[in-house]
Amino acid sequence: MNQMKPNSTIYAYIGTYTDEGRSEGIYIYRFSPSTGELEYAGVAVDVFNPTYLAIEPEHRYLYSVNTIEGDGTVSAFSINPHTGLLTYLNQKPSGGSKPVHLVVDPLSRYVLAGNFGNGSVCVLPIGGDGALGEMTSFIQHHGFSIHPVRQTGPRVHSVTLDPAGRFAVAAEYGADQLKCYRLEPSNGELIPSKVPTIAVVPGSGPRHFAFHPSGKWGYVINELSNTLMSYDYNAADGTITLKETHTTLPTGFTDRSHCADVQVDPSGRFVYGSNRGHNSIVIYAVDQESGTLKCIGHEPTLGKAPRSFTIDPTGQYLLVAHQDTDNVVVFNIDRETGLLHPTGHQIHIPVPVCVKMVAISN
Repeated sequence: MNQMKPNSTIYAYIGTYTDEGRSEGIYIYRFSPSTGELEYAGVAVDVFNPTYLAIEPEHRYLYSVNTIEGDGTVSAFSINPHTGLLTYLNQKPSGGSKPVHLVVDPLSRYVLAGNFGNGSVCVLPIGGDGALGEMTSFIQHHGFSIHPVRQTGPRVHSVTLDPAGRFAVAAEYGADQLKCYRLEPSNGELIPSKVPTIAVVPGSGPRHFAFHPSGKWGYVINELSNTLMSYDYNAADGTITLKETHTTLPTGFTDRSHCADVQVDPSGRFVYGSNRGHNSIVIYAVDQESGTLKCIGHEPTLGKAPRSFTIDPTGQYLLVAHQDTDNVVVFNIDRETGLLHPTGHQIHIPVPVCVKMVAISN
């Protein structure tokens, strides 16, 4: 759990699709940890389809993918420490079509982005002023899998760094693989790690990957098969080994549903995943010795298509963005059980698909 400094303000940044003409860009809200309420602060309009966001570890800058068919881009913004508002800095090509995910390394040196449209990953350096520089690495994936529509070619749905920022895992949705890389700190090059490709069960559609804060385990949520796979992780050489597979849906549910996001509680005691269709958050307890998971419940998210969700810096709340019902709903996290409880608070935003939160010292 993050330790908040005195006189800090928590801000929530919400990425959206703007191409429908209903959304203006990245919405910014002040968040009250005492009540769970969100108060509108502003919107950054200098960006097209900012569907996924990442905040630099020192909380000075925010980066967004611009999900565009053809030549995708990544945008950089500075964060005003007094208001939380964003100022546009610059934009750089992502090297591929439809970038949908990005991450900033722990030392604020590089942004890594994944392109869904053509299945590739890129690295962009961060300048002293937070602006993005020219690409330092680009890797094109290849392959396909069994789904006749969604897996006709490579499609990267996420790229995630381990807690030390040394190794990255790209969820290769189109080819049913996890691609593993080492990030060279001196020049921003991505280099295939010791075991560069991990096969996933055909038809799974690996979407998002998350590391346990201990650095011992990792989890991938699979969109098409509605499963969550847990892995043992060797931080010394970046290798991952499959441990177990769990369904994300309750017994007896047979309607259409597709997973979206996976997040690990900052304490490392719980793992959460979102189900679009069942419209729920699945909750797993983590055995702290073995890392094995146990499903302990499903919480209805009070909206349709829970795309992305996040846990606030205090570890007390979980916020869910619903793409199809234009709402972000706030849940309280029971710190003992990991179960979720609606706070009664929500906000309405056009096409929200990503929520990121940060505590900024004033």
